[in-house]
Amino acid sequence: MIGYVLKRILMVLAGYLVAVLVGLIAVVVIYLVLSSLPNAPGYFELMGITPIAVLAVPPLGMFVYFLTIVVTGMQTLVFALIAEFFLLRGFWLHMLFGAAAAAGGFMLLWPDAPDDPERWAEMGVITAAGLVAGLVYWLIAGRYAGFRRPLTERLG
Repeated sequence: MIGYVLKRILMVLAGYLVAVLVGLIAVVVIYLVLSSLPNAPGYFELMGITPIAVLAVPPLGMFVYFLTIVVTGMQTLVFALIAEFFLLRGFWLHMLFGAAAAAGGFMLLWPDAPDDPERWAEMGVITAAGLVAGLVYWLIAGRYAGFRRPLTERLG
């Protein structure tokens, strides 16, 4: 039983770390797609090329990755524990958890953004990336959520 719980904890951690990385890549892709739309604001083009700076300066990329982990870690831990304790395995639920964690992390960084339309656009992009990250988390760890082993594993 303890071995199974440790395995689940490692799967949750691995799923989270990979999901954060894929979520950051999704942000870049979403901005690139938005900047290619006709009549797109110049803001999206600027945001579409900023990842080049992250790639050109690896410490900056690690800082962005670490900052994302810091601002989304607590809410993701809560969501992961809920999923594990209640055996919640639906991909749509993990996608919603990912979107909520991403939006919550964004609000931790910029809490006073209600009047700025660019911040609402960023919130939408970050939330969409959270949906993608939630799906990746589900693929790695969420499909088999649950600290209790399924009955078929206990009998065999």
